[in-house]
Amino acid sequence: MRFQLIGVNHKSAPLELRERLAIPESRMPDTCRDLNAYPGIEEGMVISTCNRVEIVAHTTNGHADLRGFLHDHFHLTADELDAHLYEFREKDAVRHLFRVASSLDSMVVGEAQILGQVKEAYATARAIGAVRGQLDQLFSRAFAVAKRVRTETAVGSSSVSIASVAVELAKKIFGTLEGKTVFIIGAGKMSELAARHLMAHGCASIFVANRTYDRAIGLAQRFNGQAIKFEDLYNTCDRADIVITSTGSPHAIFRREHGEQFLARRKNRPMFFIDIAVPRDVSPEMGKLDGIFTYDIDDLQQAVSSHVADRRKEAELAEAIITSEVERFEARLHTLDVVPTIVSLQDHLETIRQAEIDRVRGRMGHLTPEQEMAVEALTRGIINKVMHTPITTLKTAARESEATTVVDVVRRLFNLHDKEAPSQDKKNEVETRQ
Repeated sequence: MRFQLIGVNHKSAPLELRERLAIPESRMPDTCRDLNAYPGIEEGMVISTCNRVEIVAHTTNGHADLRGFLHDHFHLTADELDAHLYEFREKDAVRHLFRVASSLDSMVVGEAQILGQVKEAYATARAIGAVRGQLDQLFSRAFAVAKRVRTETAVGSSSVSIASVAVELAKKIFGTLEGKTVFIIGAGKMSELAARHLMAHGCASIFVANRTYDRAIGLAQRFNGQAIKFEDLYNTCDRADIVITSTGSPHAIFRREHGEQFLARRKNRPMFFIDIAVPRDVSPEMGKLDGIFTYDIDDLQQAVSSHVADRRKEAELAEAIITSEVERFEARLHTLDVVPTIVSLQDHLETIRQAEIDRVRGRMGHLTPEQEMAVEALTRGIINKVMHTPITTLKTAARESEATTVVDVVRRLFNLHDKEAPSQDKKNEVETRQ
């Protein structure tokens, strides 16, 4: 395995740094292209969410300077970034990715959004050809592992989530949510989920603003709400008691002066801002105003931590599943490493078999169909018996450290020369026989 993974998440880096590393959806294809053009990288992709930015790569020789890529691409110095980075290789990289996809590394263990976000990142990278071979197998397996974890454990069954914690905080501030008005800014999935929770707890009406007005209309219709054009945001936002904001803006869209205007129009009635954007949509200065309550993604993390004790046992079961799946995946990759040699051996001996039949065919005279079948069966049986021991040895060695040595010995013994890599169908055929 030549996998490498490097990144930051909500546990390793402050929000201020994660804001600088966040990659908008529109820039993701170009970032993947830049990554794949970096020295030492055969395949590579990026996962960027509100809580993490990670690079996953399959490298040429087991090592690529992924730190250097991050420094160059984001214009960050080693002093600014390196203390917050984590880096994994080979099995450890596989394990980390399986944990991320299974939501065991999430701010809210068991939340469902991360799997969808990883799948979107994978689809983007695959569409531009950045993922095509080993990474394709790795992510396909990661998605299967995540499904197994969700099916075989109750790690995702609890209702604890960023959205549910936001509702609890809002209830503490207002006492009750009955009759309150919600304003959604940005039409993403997290905003919609938080709005759904708030409406279920008695909020009366909803406004939706988005830079793409059609998307605002679509989301507003799901809640029987009203779509607002983005340019009218500041003229209407003060009508809301609770604001959920999650845009892709690189800068804060709500600053202190906006909060002062809102409070003046509301005659100092409080407003509650749930900012789940990275970079943040709400300036920290606005939260210093009396009557404005702001919670960003890290604030919500602290509130979530007190709710997740009941998931610990289920998380332990999920970790055991991941450990076994990492071993299975490693064994499968090692087995596939010997497939080219097995295919070459099969082709080599089949060529000898056919040549020998052709050489003696003239001396055998005319053969009946039954005799032809007998010759085929006899010669194939001999070849299969000759191949049995070296192929079995190769498959066994694939799971051990001496795999490279055994492959080299078999290729020398049978004088096998390097050929074009076998097709995926041929690989699948050999793997099926195992």
